[in-house]
Amino acid sequence: MNLNRRALPLALAATAALALTACSTGADTGSGDAEPAASEGFPITVEHVYGETVIEDKPERVATVAWANHDVPLALGVVPVGMSKATWGDDDGDGVLPWVQDQLEELGAETPVLFDETDGIDFEAVADTQPDVILAAYSGLTQEEYDTLSQIAPVVAYPEVAWATPWEEMVRLNSTALGLQEEGEQLISELDAEIDDALAGYPELEGKTVLFSYIDPADFSQIGFYTTHDTRPGFLESIGLPMPTVVEEESAETEEFYVTISSEAADRFDDVDVFVTYGDPEGEMVAQIQADPLLSQIPAIENDAIAVLQDSTPLAASANPSPLSIRWGIDEYLGLLAGALPENG
Repeated sequence: MNLNRRALPLALAATAALALTACSTGADTGSGDAEPAASEGFPITVEHVYGETVIEDKPERVATVAWANHDVPLALGVVPVGMSKATWGDDDGDGVLPWVQDQLEELGAETPVLFDETDGIDFEAVADTQPDVILAAYSGLTQEEYDTLSQIAPVVAYPEVAWATPWEEMVRLNSTALGLQEEGEQLISELDAEIDDALAGYPELEGKTVLFSYIDPADFSQIGFYTTHDTRPGFLESIGLPMPTVVEEESAETEEFYVTISSEAADRFDDVDVFVTYGDPEGEMVAQIQADPLLSQIPAIENDAIAVLQDSTPLAASANPSPLSIRWGIDEYLGLLAGALPENG
C-alpha cells in the first residue's frame, strides 16, 4: 500500500532508526576513534533532469524503481534488495520477466522484494528495503516522486525526457551510481557486438524502415505510433534501421513518446517497409486492417509487411530494450521483423 504524505515521514524516520540500530550492532571495526575507510572512487556525482545526485559511498543495498532499471545491477552481478514488479509481458504471473529470472538463477540469488507500481511508486515498500541508492535512469519520475524517494536514499533519475533514456545511457547512469563505470562500458560493448552478430543474420533488414505502431482494432480512423523519443523505435534506429519520414516529422514537433494521426493521411506512410504492432498474430486484425479502405492504401499493409507482437508476452516486452532482454530476445525479434518483409524484399 502506498504511503500518504503524512505517513511517509514517519515511515522514513522508522527506517532510519532501524538502519542506525543495524549499524550499532554490526561487527567491531577497530578503535572507536577510527574513521571508516572511504569507498574507492567515491563520492560520485550523477547528473540528471532534476539536478545532481551525490553518492558518498559505494552502495551495498541497491533498490530500483520503474521498468528495467534492475537489469543493470543484475547484469553486473549485483542483486537489488528491491525492484519493480513486472505486470506486462509476465507470462507466468510471478512478477519477474524471464530474462531477469535467468540472471537471478545464474547468480544463485532469490527474487528481490518486488515493488508493485500499478498505482504508482510504493514509497513505503521502497523505504522498507533500506536502500543506499535508488536507480531510476529509465523512468518517468515526477519532481514530487523524485523528492519523496530522495528522502529515502540518493536517487538517479532520467537524464532529459521521461521514458526516453536509451538502454546504453541507462547502463551508464546506473552503473556509474554503483561505482561500476568501467564494467558498464564493457557491458555496452558486449551487447553491441551481440546485436551486430544477430543483425548480420538478417541482411534483408538492411536499410528497411520500420514503423512501431499501435492500431486500435476498434478504431481504424487513427494510426498511432511511437516517436523517436520512445526506446522502441529509438533502438531500431540505433542498430541502423532508418526511421520513416512521418516518425521523424512528428517527433520533431513533440516530446511525447506516442502520437496519432488521421488515417486519411495514409500517404504519409508510403516509405514504411514494415509495420510493427501489438495484437494477436492468430486473430483477424491483420485481415481487417488490410480490408480498410484507407489503411489498405499504405504499401506495407497492402504487401502484408506487418509484424505482430503477441500482446503481453515476453517477446513483446523485450521490444522495449534492456541489457538482459536484448540478450534474451534479439534474434527472435529481428527474425520477426525480417519475416514480415515480402519475399522480393
